[in-house]
Amino acid sequence: MIKCITAGTALLAALAASGVASAQAPIPKQTISAVTQPLPTSAQFTLVDVPFLREGLPKASNGQITVQLSSHSERNLGGNEIVRLVRSGQVDIGAGTLSTLSGDVPLLDGIDLSGLSPDIGMARKIADAMLPVANKELERFNTRLVVTYPFPAQVLFCRQPFASLSDLKGRKIRTFGNSLVDLVQTIGGQPVSIGFPEVYSALERGVVDCAVTGTGSGAAARWPEVASHISDLPLSWAVAGYMVNLAWWNKLDAGTKGLLEKTFADMTDALWKLGDAATRDGIDCNIGAKDACKIHSLAAKPMTEVKATEADKALVRQIMQSTVLPGFVKRCGARCGTVYNDVIAPISKVEFKP
Repeated sequence: MIKCITAGTALLAALAASGVASAQAPIPKQTISAVTQPLPTSAQFTLVDVPFLREGLPKASNGQITVQLSSHSERNLGGNEIVRLVRSGQVDIGAGTLSTLSGDVPLLDGIDLSGLSPDIGMARKIADAMLPVANKELERFNTRLVVTYPFPAQVLFCRQPFASLSDLKGRKIRTFGNSLVDLVQTIGGQPVSIGFPEVYSALERGVVDCAVTGTGSGAAARWPEVASHISDLPLSWAVAGYMVNLAWWNKLDAGTKGLLEKTFADMTDALWKLGDAATRDGIDCNIGAKDACKIHSLAAKPMTEVKATEADKALVRQIMQSTVLPGFVKRCGARCGTVYNDVIAPISKVEFKP
């Protein structure tokens, strides 16, 4: 379970400081529906969605806006339905990881390719730069991205010791998304597709030797009970986004749209700050560093942290350029390679070469 951060901590102070804008124009009475995080216990839900959407919007609109907020699990959703739910108008606002949403819009996968962003700062620059391009694609689906954000760094959890990526040859590794499959295969691992809820038992029974997820996600799911070693090497950031129904958005009155735009901007900043803080916190909680563990649950059975070598950092970047990026373009089409070179390459310093 994820613990709420007390009012005295720096992170919550940063979130609170972002605030929700006061209404600048008259706002009509209305109800907004939103389906956001996978679980209602996630830090993104409790520390951002609830205070900004469920509580903040009604307050800022003087009670004119009511938000019906729920998580994927509360609606029995797997996550890949978000584009269709928002597109059809069944919900006004929906959120999901871009790799999941890329089933409908393949270009979205290019924003968070495995090995693309070695740090969260680059991940945000790429997401910000790609937002206008992604929205041109999403217009065909009557949707628009209004917020991008990361989950904690996606890293390796393993049942047995390892010191470098070369030690993972032959190991069965739980993956998600095409680019992560490409990376794991290239280092000699055997990718295994398993839904997140089933990973705990798969690690426990040895169905997989290792699994990739966010540092904090693994802490919340009690993976330290079934895994002994955790890497600090980010393989991706599970960059996600909130999208709105475009027809609904275009019909909003000026007061409501202005309030939502300010709220979404504040949420974006808060969520990127949270992703950064939760990355190290997840590791600290998993390795039993009690004083540093403030967001997630402290592991009763501490893991061993495996610090990335410079050689492994270089290897991940090389695989991204030689295998992951060409694989993405092959699946997405030549135009995606052009978009990548025009928008992402100037930031990543890695160019796609046909």
